[in-house]
Amino acid sequence: MRIIPAIDIIEGKCVRLSKGDYNTKKIYNEDPLEVAKEFESHGISYLHLVDLDGAKSKHIVNYKVLENLASNTNLKIDFGGGIKSDEDVEIAFNSGARQITGGSIAVKNPELFKSWLDRYGASAIILGADVHGKHIATHGWQETSEMHLFPFLTKYMHAGVEYVICTDISKDGMLQGPSHDLYKDILETNPSIKLVASGGITSMEDVLRLKMLGCEGAIIGKAIYESTIGMKELERFILNL
Repeated sequence: MRIIPAIDIIEGKCVRLSKGDYNTKKIYNEDPLEVAKEFESHGISYLHLVDLDGAKSKHIVNYKVLENLASNTNLKIDFGGGIKSDEDVEIAFNSGARQITGGSIAVKNPELFKSWLDRYGASAIILGADVHGKHIATHGWQETSEMHLFPFLTKYMHAGVEYVICTDISKDGMLQGPSHDLYKDILETNPSIKLVASGGITSMEDVLRLKMLGCEGAIIGKAIYESTIGMKELERFILNL
């Protein structure tokens, strides 16, 4: 299972929110590159980079941060937040993203999202399935759609999606553990899915349980910044894989 630390960006700074609420913003570092290099020094190979300004603005804003991290580390970066157009996708890939995540666009404009799958391939396009309850949330989690999670996943699995990042928003940033039952249900319903768990991961026990469930990756954010999971623990986990 891949370990994927998260860096969320507002105004070029590394921040974390709770339950996606912008009013809970906490700045952890004003230099995202310093954070990314720290991850890399502990054997991390992957990074989940979210443009929170972009998610709110409905177009990419912090692509220069992506460019800086991609140019100055060897991290394989998946990038999301505000990707709503062909131009946004091109900006993200030209700035160094290995993968991009589309969530709101997959709800609001499925034909455009499917065109990206056809053009760039399923290994480069991640489906973002962020949920309030069992309904898909959009626009930086500021809105909840009528789209139910499981039909949403089935629809896009049939369209060729391989990678899915699923965040239970009620768990995100709360350090109370992830939605193990939700991920278990997803993997039982869609056994071929490459599921990346996100939201609420608090301890190495959580990480090990997600691995046992069959998750392809785990995105870890606040647990790293608040030191409930140590970088040395992650380093040992990666070395033992």
